Amino acid sequence: MASKQTLNIVRGKTLSLVIRWETTPVVSKPITAISLATGFPRLTVTSHGCPDGWRGYVTSVQGMKQINAENPDKPRTKDYHEATVIDANTIEFNGWNPVDDSGRDWSAYTSGGFFKYNTPKSLANQTIRVKIKDKVGGTTLLSTEASDTPLNLIVADADDALKAITIEIAATTTEDLTWDTGVWEVEAEYSVTGKVESIIAPSPVTVGDEVVTP
Repeated sequence: MASKQTLNIVRGKTLSLVIRWETTPVVSKPITAISLATGFPRLTVTSHGCPDGWRGYVTSVQGMKQINAENPDKPRTKDYHEATVIDANTIEFNGWNPVDDSGRDWSAYTSGGFFKYNTPKSLANQTIRVKIKDKVGGTTLLSTEASDTPLNLIVADADDALKAITIEIAATTTEDLTWDTGVWEVEAEYSVTGKVESIIAPSPVTVGDEVVTP
């Protein structure tokens, strides 16, 4: 599913952005235990199938209800948390402090619950293309495409094993940008079928100056 996402570039800084391409259906896996022994919620979820770094949310846990999403039927951004994969049956919400808004520790887990996440889109046999233009249908400012030389200064890498797309623009490129705003889009083309899909729909780009300079 294509989403909108503003791209914020800082002159003189390397831009490195990881995109997780999500699709439907929602994967739902039962939780059989939650431990706080590491200081973060560590969930036992047999054969969870979740890629490392993927976002997910929790519903229907008993006892430790503080971990449940506030909007389980239509989860919002705040309901999702990045999952660190410990092994095939264990994930951890590393960095999520198990303390409520009043400073009280979460209750103990007693039973039940589900770990849910959107299905990762396969990145196999795909070419990722990125373009930044001054406006939709306008002049190309930066690109991944050789046909846009010498502006083909964006690198896009798709890792199907990690289900991660990494977009990178070198600091030597960003420091020379003379424009302040634009629009960008990220798309994938399947090498077998030729099908093209939008990953990041046309969205704003901003360029600002760095505070710390060499």
